[in-house]
This record gives sequence, structure tokens and C-alpha cells, in this order.
Amino acid sequence: MAGAIGRLLSGRGRRLGSVAFKQQKWKTCVSTQAKMPPCDFVPEKYKSYSYERMQKIREQNISPSLRMYYKKPLLLHQGHMQWLFDYKGQRYLDLFAGIVTVSVGHCHPKVTIATQKQLARLWHTTNIYMHPSIQEYAEKLTSLFPDPLKVVYLTNSGSEANDLAMFMARLYTRNFDFICFRGAYHGGSPYALGLTSIGLYKHGVANGFGCSTVRLLFFFKINRTMLPDVFRGPWGGNHCRDSPVQTIRKCSCSEGVCHANDQYIEQFKDTLNTSVPKTIAGFIAEPIQGVNGVVQYPRSFLKQAYQLVRERGGVCISDEVQTGFGRTGSHFWGFQTHDVVPDIVTLAKGIGNGFPMAAVVTTKEIASSLAQNLHINTFGGSPLACVVGAAVLDAIEEDGLQKNSEDVGTYMLLELAKLRRKFEIVGDVRGKGLMIGIEMVTDKDSRRPLPAEEVSQIWEDCKDMGILIGRGGLYSQTFRIKPPMCITKKDVDFAVEVFHTALQRHMERTAAK
Repeated sequence: MAGAIGRLLSGRGRRLGSVAFKQQKWKTCVSTQAKMPPCDFVPEKYKSYSYERMQKIREQNISPSLRMYYKKPLLLHQGHMQWLFDYKGQRYLDLFAGIVTVSVGHCHPKVTIATQKQLARLWHTTNIYMHPSIQEYAEKLTSLFPDPLKVVYLTNSGSEANDLAMFMARLYTRNFDFICFRGAYHGGSPYALGLTSIGLYKHGVANGFGCSTVRLLFFFKINRTMLPDVFRGPWGGNHCRDSPVQTIRKCSCSEGVCHANDQYIEQFKDTLNTSVPKTIAGFIAEPIQGVNGVVQYPRSFLKQAYQLVRERGGVCISDEVQTGFGRTGSHFWGFQTHDVVPDIVTLAKGIGNGFPMAAVVTTKEIASSLAQNLHINTFGGSPLACVVGAAVLDAIEEDGLQKNSEDVGTYMLLELAKLRRKFEIVGDVRGKGLMIGIEMVTDKDSRRPLPAEEVSQIWEDCKDMGILIGRGGLYSQTFRIKPPMCITKKDVDFAVEVFHTALQRHMERTAAK
């Protein structure tokens, strides 16, 4: 798809019909001739505090750990399906969906109406009483899982769900050791943070621990194994992953054979043989790593790893916080793309389309281990949350969003792959459905990450031209594209054209140095 660098704009404002955004950060401005797809939604007029006052309150009254995107952070006011509007009424195509959370679209009418009706009926009771929506939702949700995954425990966040899944695995197996991947993100609670293996999220305190009442000592029992990353890892080829776009790395593997997979499995076995006891509590993995930049494993890796874990008495946990609810397109759950059935599945983010809810789905036997003593959750499974969750499931089915994820996601991956062929700094395009990563490099031969400041310039350009995308990877070198699942191919055409322009602009900046 051809790109164009338009004339540099002066400070004459902007046009909402096409895309001609005044850039606020640099002395020069960026524009593209791409036309933003039309939207007949008109946002309400913004009536709250000024931008400057909002910034001051943010600095004085909100925790500094809650960092914001962009040099000049956005002040968003309203959302409609795949679109976001700022306080000035400027429209943006949201390709990050509130960190992969808005699944069916901002303020989706069906979800909004169902929520409003429940708000007028009953908000909260806790689980000490029955209310219709939790039973109705539990039946609806678990019907989407294969046997024996038919019992759900509803919580409020992904961190909480993974925390509970880890706890249940240890209770059930009576073992303690866990295995996770390097580069994994499984939450920020003190327990789940032990499973997270990205340095930016690590603090200098104990996490993921357990306590022996006999020795009164803290044991660190989470073991990180090599990430089977077929682009950046030591092994990889051009047939490894379940994606319309393969890596640029070459291999001589015949059909049905994957040398890279064999090598990564040997590393996994090495972890089992050197770092853990003969019996373990479990292994947790995302079907596709999210925060680390949409990292995909060799096709058969998880299936073989699950077997090895179960041989050690451990349970297998699939973290579907980002991959679930049809986002990968071909299947409703990410684990299905690997031809496995986990023992425990954790859900969050897209489950509520932005409403704070999450879930742990498991077998009756594993769930029963938690019933040996009292365990409650005040807000999990509230009447309101369950109605929202049910409406999200209905919207996914009625709007055909899983199929849309497959069709539009594949289209976008193939269009982005054309940019990889054109630009040396686009090292990898990968993903499945509407879970897409674009890894930026200095050059394709070395695969060294593009410096963060250069990635940031491209990212800022995209924002100034009307596209919001995420960042990920150990070096923040990967663009993460995970939009509401209602986006269209016309949206993709616009997004790819904007990204093309931003890349071209980067090349011009580099040449001018």
C-alpha cells in the first residue's frame, strides 16, 4: 500500500473529515493523505476541567506509578465502538483497546443497555445469596469450554485470577514449584508478580513466595524457562508459528518437522531436570505472549510441554487474559490453537469490555480443593458484572466478532508484511487474528532492537495522524496492535497507510542526520 509524506503543516488547525493533524511535539509536522474512515457518531461537548488543570491534578493527586503514554498525554472524553474522542472532539482509531480490554467496542449498545437495566435492578449482594445473573452467566460461559472445564470462580482482575489459579494449583497438587516463561506477564499482585518475568515490572521486594511454618523461611519457587521465541530466540525458521506471516529466518525443516521446537523442548526438559523437584505444582503460559510483544511459540511446543508438566504431577494453566474471547480468530480460546486442554484457564480484560471482571475456569476436582476452607470474593460475580459478561458474549456471537477477528486480522497481517519487505527497520510482523505485533530493529540481519527513542518517534507520529497503538517487548521495541474486534478492513487500510507514512518519516529523519 503506497505511502505519502504530505506537505508540512503550519499551525492552522485540523480537518476532521480527512487526516491532517497538527503535530504538537516537534518543530515540523506530520501529515498523511490517508482518509480516516467516516463515523456518524457525534461526541458530546466536553465540559470538565481544562487540560492544564487535569495535568496538575494528575501530578499532585494520582500515584506517579500510573504512567501515561505520549509526550503530551491524551485527555480522552468519549468512546464509540473502535473510535475514541479527546476533549477537543478529535477522533482517533483505537488499535490498543484500553490494553486489549475493549473487546466488542467502546460503549457497545447491547452491553450498555444491559448494564443500564441491571443498574436499576440490583448492583451487589455478594455470593452469600443467589441472584439470577451469576447462575445464568456461569452456564453461558462454561458452555464455551471443553470438558472437564466446567466450574468457574469469578473475580475482578487478571492479576487476581492468576493469583487464584496459582493458589488453586498448589492446593490441588500439594506441590509448590511453578514454571513460567521468561518474558511472561501474568499480573502485578505480589503473588502473580512472581510469575511475571519482565524487568520493568519487577520491584526490589519478595514476590511469588510461599512460607514454611516449620522453618519460618520464605522460599522462591517460581522457575523461569527459556522463551521459545522463533524470531528473537536462538532457534527459529520460516514455518514455525501459527500465523499468516512467518519470520524472515530460514530453515531446512521438512513438513511436519520443526528443529526449533525440538531445541526449545530440550531447554524445557533441562529446566525440569535441573531446577525443580520431581513433582511440581504447575506451568503457566499465555497462548501468545501479550505484554512481551505478541510472541508466538512453535506450533507443537505447548502440547509437548503440557505432557511433560503432567508427568511431574503439575497442572497446566492457560492465561487467556489477552487471547480469549475470539481475538485470535480461528478459535474462541487461544489454547485451542495449540490443540491442548488446560487444567485451569484464567480470563479478564475482554471478558467485560472494560468493566472490571475476571474469571478462573477449571475442573470440579481442582475447584473442590479451594472448598476445604473458606474463600470468598466480595465483588467477584456481582449481579452487575455477570450481566455485563453475558452481554459481551452475546455481542461477540451476534456481531460475528470472532470471524471478523480472523478476516480483518489476517488482512492486516498481510498488509503489514508488505511494509516489512519495504523497510529494513521492520524486523518482524506476527500474530493471529486481531492480536498483532510489529517488532522494530536496526536491521534484519542483526535483529537488534531499534532504540527506544526512535520507536517513540514513530509511535508519536502515528498518534498525531489519528492512530493509537501499544508498545511491548523487553526493550519496548514492538508495536502492539490489539483493537476492538469490530474494526473493519477500511480501518485497516487507514492504519497501514498511517504506519507507512510514519516509517517513511522516520527514514527521512535518519537520512537528514
